[in-house]
Amino acid sequence: MRKWGPLVAVCLGTFMLLLDVTIVTVALPAMAGALNASLSDLQWVIDIYALALAALLMGAGSAADTVGRRKVYVVGTVLFALASLACGLSTGSGMLVAMRCVQGVGGAAMFATTLSLLGSHYQGRDRGVAFGVWGSVSGAAAALGPVLGGLLTQDLDWRWIFFVNLPVSVVAVVMTLRYVRESRGAAGQRLDVWGTLSWTVFAGAVTYAVIRANAVGWGSSRTLVMFVVAVLALVAFLLVERKVAHPMLDPRLFRGSSFVAVMLAAFALNAAAFGVLPYTSIWLQTVLGFSPLKGGLVMVPLAAAAFVVAALSGRLLHGAPARYTVGGGLVLIGAGELAMTVLKGSSGWTALLAGLIVAGIGVGLVNPALSQAALASVPPYRAGMAGGSVNTFRQLGYALGVALFGTLAADRMARSLTGHAPDPHGTAQALAGGGAQGILAHVPQSARAATGLAMRTAFTSGLDAAALWAGVVGIVAGVLALWLVRPQEHQAPPAGPAADGTPAVPDRAGSAV
Repeated sequence: MRKWGPLVAVCLGTFMLLLDVTIVTVALPAMAGALNASLSDLQWVIDIYALALAALLMGAGSAADTVGRRKVYVVGTVLFALASLACGLSTGSGMLVAMRCVQGVGGAAMFATTLSLLGSHYQGRDRGVAFGVWGSVSGAAAALGPVLGGLLTQDLDWRWIFFVNLPVSVVAVVMTLRYVRESRGAAGQRLDVWGTLSWTVFAGAVTYAVIRANAVGWGSSRTLVMFVVAVLALVAFLLVERKVAHPMLDPRLFRGSSFVAVMLAAFALNAAAFGVLPYTSIWLQTVLGFSPLKGGLVMVPLAAAAFVVAALSGRLLHGAPARYTVGGGLVLIGAGELAMTVLKGSSGWTALLAGLIVAGIGVGLVNPALSQAALASVPPYRAGMAGGSVNTFRQLGYALGVALFGTLAADRMARSLTGHAPDPHGTAQALAGGGAQGILAHVPQSARAATGLAMRTAFTSGLDAAALWAGVVGIVAGVLALWLVRPQEHQAPPAGPAADGTPAVPDRAGSAV
């Protein structure tokens, strides 16, 4: 057990933190009912966790290199557990969103150190086995999230999707303290405080702007101000990263077309493949009347196709150019999303089946190749930075995808409800937030059939609009990857401390799935 104890400890934490990205999807209708949550509240419940991961992942990796990776991992796990307890005890949507944010902070500390810890414990063949097991656990977490969330929500309560983290956290902490030794980065590294702060402001402002646009409009002063704040924060981030001795993301990497394309691919992967699924789950449960478990099982074709294709592609496509696996996979994701734009008011879940399978095949092609493509696009001493960047852009893609596609879906629903509801915008907000049954309860019995048909038609119209744009994102990113990704496009090492021979092993923020 001593040999593989570090692997088990790290995989427990990884499984738990990645499970919480998707496990809430099928619990959204139950949360909305219990906490009287609006559509924007539900968007934040999903987004704030992914946003915290995206905003803090690279900064947490930098901090771990300085103060100790095991220490940061343990502190992150404890914080994650306490936040999970608070999430389960939440009495309102505001408290739940705040505690999900704290959960994301803990998750970022954990995720930023996982591969660093494995890399310090295993060498040679054992390292390959450890990284392979870690990757499989990561994929399984995303796949099992909706199903496990459905089981817990249906048989116990939505709060148990958070309470289940507590015993896992205890085991992970105990095993980490017992089997994992401390490790640090190269001597002399410092925490990039201003880079972390400016990146966090950028990610938070742009996500907030997109979500607020759903309620107050894209042209409102509040929305525009937040977009301006996001732009200024991004400019500040780039300026800071050019000046600091140890940047968490060197802007010079973006001079390479391959690196740019890989980051866009990471962003588009999670946005296109998963950004529409929360609203699909709400449709399945509140409009079609599915149970949480059945709603979660509908997502299985995507997860199963991704898992099988990822396993096969690792063997059959080993050595294939990343431009084809990443680019082709994204095009398939886009095609799968476009195949799901066929919903009508009378449609059932089987209308999604073909699209889910095609999108899952695309995910299975992109996932194993994405990190390798990132590592191939930078010099070896930037391997850890590239790996952390991939995970950061993936989580940012998920957060912005959920926000953007939810806003687009609600806008289309409002237009579809014009003439069928006295307040189309308010009705669309309630409908997209899981309030279909509540709306019908206030409609006279004689008008319920017609109102129900109008709501089903409006909801599917909104899902079609969201899937259309998700398909566009996937296909455009895929074409760019096919065009721009090149093998081994390395930049020359810059002069000074950055070229000090930093290990090529993924050493910061995880190099990931």
